[in-house]
Amino acid sequence: MPQLALTFPVFDPVAIAIGPFAVRWYALAYIAGIVLGWLYARAILRSERLWGGPAPISTLQFDDFVLWVTLGIILGGRTGYVLFYNLGYFAQHPLEILQLWNGGMSFHGGFLGCVVAVLLFGWRNKVPVLSLGDVTCAVGPIGLFLGRIANFINGELWGRVTDMPWAFVFPTGGPLPRHPSQLYEAALEGIVLFVVLALMIRGGALKRPGLIIGTFAIGYGLARIVSELFREPDPQLGFLWGGLTMGMLLSLPMIAAGIAFVVWALRRPRRARPPANQGLS
Repeated sequence: MPQLALTFPVFDPVAIAIGPFAVRWYALAYIAGIVLGWLYARAILRSERLWGGPAPISTLQFDDFVLWVTLGIILGGRTGYVLFYNLGYFAQHPLEILQLWNGGMSFHGGFLGCVVAVLLFGWRNKVPVLSLGDVTCAVGPIGLFLGRIANFINGELWGRVTDMPWAFVFPTGGPLPRHPSQLYEAALEGIVLFVVLALMIRGGALKRPGLIIGTFAIGYGLARIVSELFREPDPQLGFLWGGLTMGMLLSLPMIAAGIAFVVWALRRPRRARPPANQGLS
C-alpha cells in the first residue's frame, strides 16, 4: 500500500489555558454549538412566515429550554457511551463515569437525552413538543459539525486504513494512512443535513409538526451509516453482527422512527394560521 499521506496537523487539545484553568477544543465545540444553535433557533422562532403565523413557542420559553437540552445532551451522551460502548469497563470502574473530561460521549445517547428534555419541558410548560423538537433538530447539525471538527483536532475517532491521497497518519492511529472520517461526518451530519433541513424550513416544513424531527432522524442515521463505512470501529467493540458497527446498529431504529414521524406529519393537516382579530363591529 502506498505510504503517501497528508501530514496530520498536531493540535494542542487545550484551546485556552489561563493558569490552572483550561478549556479543551471538545468543550469549546459544545459551548459554541449550543450558543450558535440558540441564536439560530431564536431567528426561526421570530419568523412568522416560517410558521404560517406566530410560532407556538416564544423566544423566552426557548431561552429557558436551552439549559434543559444542555443537560439532556451531556447526561444522555455520557449515559449512552457507558451503556452502548463500554459497559464492561465502567462496571469495574464506576467512579470514572463522572470523569467527563477524559472523553467518551455517544451521539445516540445525547439524542435520547434531548428527547427526554423536550418531553419534560413541553409537559411542564404546556409547549407543543413536536414543534419544540422540530426547532431542536433544526439546529442540531451545528453542534454535530463542530463536534466532529473537534474530534479531528483531537486526532480521535479516525478512519480505516486507506491509500487515498487525502489520507492522514494520525498520531494515535499507527503508522498507516487513514480516512479522515471525522471530516466526512462533519460534512454529512453537519453541513449537508443542516442545508437540507434549512431548505425544508424555508419551504414550510414547520407547518407540519414532526416533519423536521423525522427528516433529521433519517438524515443523521443515513449519514452515520455511510460514515461508519470509512470509520475504524471502537476497539473495545470491533465489528458486530454481519460486519456492522455499533454506530450503524444504533442508527437503524433512528431511521425507522424518522420514517414514522415523516409519514405521520405528512398525513396530518398543515398548521393553520391563526385568524386575525376582527375587532368589534
